[in-house]
Amino acid sequence: MAHMTTEDVHDYINGVCFKTGPPGKVGAETEWLVTDPEDPTAPVTIDRLAELLEACGPPPAGSRITFEPGGQIELSSAALPGPAPAHEALARDLDHLRKTLADDGLHLAETALDPVRPPVRQLRLPRYTAMERFFANRRQPSGHTMMCSTASLQVCLDTGADPADACARWELAHRLGPVLVSAFANSAVWRGRPTGWKSTRWAIWAATDGTRTRPALESHTHPDPATAWAEYALAAHLLAVSEVPGGGGEWTADPGITLADWIGGRGARPITLADLEFHLSTLFPPVRPRGWWELRMIDALPLDWWPVPMALAAALFDEPRARAVAEEATERLCRGRFPDPALWRRSASLGPADPEIDACTRICFDAAVEALPRMGAAGLAHLVDAYADHYVRRGRCPADGALGRLVPEPRAETGTRDEDHGGVHAVRGGDTP
Repeated sequence: MAHMTTEDVHDYINGVCFKTGPPGKVGAETEWLVTDPEDPTAPVTIDRLAELLEACGPPPAGSRITFEPGGQIELSSAALPGPAPAHEALARDLDHLRKTLADDGLHLAETALDPVRPPVRQLRLPRYTAMERFFANRRQPSGHTMMCSTASLQVCLDTGADPADACARWELAHRLGPVLVSAFANSAVWRGRPTGWKSTRWAIWAATDGTRTRPALESHTHPDPATAWAEYALAAHLLAVSEVPGGGGEWTADPGITLADWIGGRGARPITLADLEFHLSTLFPPVRPRGWWELRMIDALPLDWWPVPMALAAALFDEPRARAVAEEATERLCRGRFPDPALWRRSASLGPADPEIDACTRICFDAAVEALPRMGAAGLAHLVDAYADHYVRRGRCPADGALGRLVPEPRAETGTRDEDHGGVHAVRGGDTP
């Protein structure tokens, strides 16, 4: 395809990003900050990690290992039929990874935001160089922190059986988003101090270019999710354009146009399918359609609990009785089909301390615990129930444990704009980042 049109963008998104079929497959992508207890303030280099991982061989269950720009390790499972097989495979590979690192004195950090080390970009690929320049040009230091100091757990679920089912699951994914942010918030400490947010990672992402990080529904103009996503993609700023289609030659970071502008003739060359695919890969909303739903709003968790959000989401989407409960509870929480921006902020700043979010979370956890044995995942039901006992039914999340261990006392205002550290401007609990 030599030169794409707006119609081509809609066709691609309909056929690829919103591909439908019988649901039931589950996958997860776990990101981990890596630390060396002998030198906890120093970055662990990608060269050191790559050498260790090459020497130990590939993960036994076939998960894919990649690196994020700051040296975070990402372990991505295959899409497997149900939460139990996905958990079993990823657990084997995670044990393999942990043992390899431990033999060299390294640990996987159990937080979603590096609490001590400043962000340092290690990957020098053109994509990440362009991304860093984009955020620097737009005076968004949070982008640098987002790239280099955050870690998430992403759950991947099938789009749906047909377009109507996909639409319902799209709405549920967004309504469930604030519940997942709140229940698994695990990034309340930054630069050694409390930030006023339970999920500072969410606040950092939300403070970054809104045309690519806000929920796709905040400015939707069409009830059809594929059309809404196409409009979102067309309105997003281009992060970078390569000299040669497909990524070759020199790169121009932040060319100052949107995808729609490029299609309209404002780019230096005609847009191709490879350019569209790259652009879509640089969009980071909480729910991203890729031929499956990628739930991106969940903080990385302590090691004992990483399977819980995957099991919870799979039960609430794929087990009919649990899904009906989740649809009703989240629609009541959102007072409609979708959450508004204030609800997302409340979930990240207050977590389970917000009574409405807390009530919905408890309902969703109870439904998942009941549903998972019917999905052949009784072991995961016990784990989800244990998490609920430890956190949810006590009105707590992992961030509360980190705050409880902190000295000195919390400050009234902590996050300040800082070019060296990539700060969030005037971050306070409940404020717009």
